[in-house]
Amino acid sequence: MLLLALAGSSVANATDDDGGEKYAKEAAASVVGQKAPALTITTIDGKTIDLGRLYGHKTVYLKFWATWCVPCREQMPHFEHAYETAGPDTVVIGINTNFNETKEGVEAFRKKFGLKMPIVMDDGRLAEAFHLRVTPQHIVIDRNGRVAYVGHAINASLEAALAGTESPARPPEAKKIAADGTRGQLTTLDGRTFELGASPSHRSRILVFLSPWCEGYLAQSQPLASAQCRSAREQAEKLRANPGAQWLGIASGLWSDDTGLRAYRKDNNVTLALALDKSGDVFRRYNVKRVPTVILVDAEGKEVQRLTGDMRNLPALVARAASLGKAGS
Repeated sequence: MLLLALAGSSVANATDDDGGEKYAKEAAASVVGQKAPALTITTIDGKTIDLGRLYGHKTVYLKFWATWCVPCREQMPHFEHAYETAGPDTVVIGINTNFNETKEGVEAFRKKFGLKMPIVMDDGRLAEAFHLRVTPQHIVIDRNGRVAYVGHAINASLEAALAGTESPARPPEAKKIAADGTRGQLTTLDGRTFELGASPSHRSRILVFLSPWCEGYLAQSQPLASAQCRSAREQAEKLRANPGAQWLGIASGLWSDDTGLRAYRKDNNVTLALALDKSGDVFRRYNVKRVPTVILVDAEGKEVQRLTGDMRNLPALVARAASLGKAGS
């Protein structure tokens, strides 16, 4: 199971499948064969790249990665080699997920690994366009401007796609990852509908944005974030009895699925209602780029207050929630 692979003390080698191929294949099913988005992006050095102008002329290799991701670090020598040996007809760009990241941290990572390729910190548009589910996630766009390949591991399929010997499958009707939350609703693990817009019960809502692997996987690479995720979970369990607000834990779909979220709930005795934001739409809707983040919204669905990282003021946020809406069942 993926979360066990993430939380464990060791991670598979860069060429092995550590569970990430499952998520990459889900993304591939919905984007391979489709026209790539003609987005304009900006590198951390301030340079602009117009992807649309590259399509039709060059192969484009995008790789989503994160500084805290072990397999990303293992694959970096291959990625840098791909950049350094790319011919004039291939463009290689590193796409940092910008999830629990800082520009300073990304720049330090670049220096440590001696990376020379252009690096972009995603503003959410690329993750949405390519249905980001895992790190690393490879995207190869052919010279016709269509997505030719989506994968996770370094393997023969990736090499074939980069060499231009693997043609993209073009299904007549592309599959789509469910766009959770776009209509203002999420479905919890227990099958209940949670409204993100105006509350039918006229109550305020407290939204706890989390990642099931934060506490364990980030313990070494980002110990402060790991401790903050634990604090958010423990405090939410103690404070959620407040009758003036509805609570919902919203888990990122990055490196997670319903099975992993259920395991997180069981392992930590979580009683808070949980829902998976598989598509990432709700995280983007509220512009959440770090976990933990807790957002208080009023009965009309408008954001009133948010806490990111440091949860020492969570009791005060909960007290404020009680004053916004009436108690209800």
